[in-house]
Amino acid sequence: MKKSLLSAVAISAMVAFSGNASAELLVGVAGPITGPNAAFGAQLQKGAEQAAADINAAGGINGEMVKVVLGDDVSDAKQGVSVANKFVADGVKFVVGHFNSGVSIPASEVYAENGILQITPASTNPTFTERGMWNTFRTCGRDDQQGAVAGKYIADNFKDVKVAVIHDKTPYGQGLADETKKAMNGLGITEAMYEGITAGDKDYSALISKMKEAGIGVVYFGGLHTEAGLIMRQMADGGLKATLMSGDGITSNELASIAGDAVNGTLMTFPPDPRKNPNAADAVKKFRDAGFEPEAYTLYSYAGLQVIAEAAKKAGSNDPEAVAAALKEKGPYTTVIGELGFDAKGDITRPDYVMYTWKKGEDGKYSYFQD
Repeated sequence: MKKSLLSAVAISAMVAFSGNASAELLVGVAGPITGPNAAFGAQLQKGAEQAAADINAAGGINGEMVKVVLGDDVSDAKQGVSVANKFVADGVKFVVGHFNSGVSIPASEVYAENGILQITPASTNPTFTERGMWNTFRTCGRDDQQGAVAGKYIADNFKDVKVAVIHDKTPYGQGLADETKKAMNGLGITEAMYEGITAGDKDYSALISKMKEAGIGVVYFGGLHTEAGLIMRQMADGGLKATLMSGDGITSNELASIAGDAVNGTLMTFPPDPRKNPNAADAVKKFRDAGFEPEAYTLYSYAGLQVIAEAAKKAGSNDPEAVAAALKEKGPYTTVIGELGFDAKGDITRPDYVMYTWKKGEDGKYSYFQD
């Protein structure tokens, strides 16, 4: 009898332990946590971590508590695949990330083969969702949509100005530059120069001399804030008085730290500031109370985990394939960046890009302001 009682107690303990172990849902958050693009990695990390905290405070996802697992891809495709394989080994079911399109695209194949749903807050290259994969989603728009806005702006405002189209040779940077070029070409504007740079370079004097000689008045740059800031500063130092325009890859206040006063007047496409969305008020306050300004992709990352949680509840399952189906079929979902629905490819159904200008705010610091 005593032996049987002990066995029953042991069995109960095993069941309880097993229940606790299974009541945890692993969500990977992947991006450049370190390296030159760490500012964006911090946005993805902070956004997803706050979303996880808020979801857990409300009872989790179908009774399971969310545990965030970080993966640092350093904006490198090979490292991104390594992160993806580690997530598979760890038992991750959902991924919020990556940041760079050139990392998200190869990593997504690892996730698809291993039953993991991926939602990126920032990868805008169309290829990410154009391959007919079940698991690829994004809370941001696409480069073809963003390029259309930039190309039209150039055609409308710089009709008689010589334009240089410059890109960093990455899937994101070149993809965005090419979409902008395509849009402005379609509106009758032909670029005077089309050049590629190497991401990570520090000296752009030869390129700037070439643009100055060609009489360039507008520089469209497809790439990230690290290179853009250096190009702006060196344009000013070299006496090239041209307006620089770029996309969402420069949406970081770190740009002003790199470019200095040369950032003044820079043009940039990005969606309407999500921090001003009424749905984001509580989350924005939490971020700011913690000393973190939720700019750029922070709230897009928060929304990524938010829609996963809501779709899982509608599906009545935490199975990634069931959640993927619910994302496409049972939306739209209310998020901190507004209502989000997803099409059959995993793209949002309400893309919206507007133009911003970098200038000094009331605090005397440079930042970006919607036109």
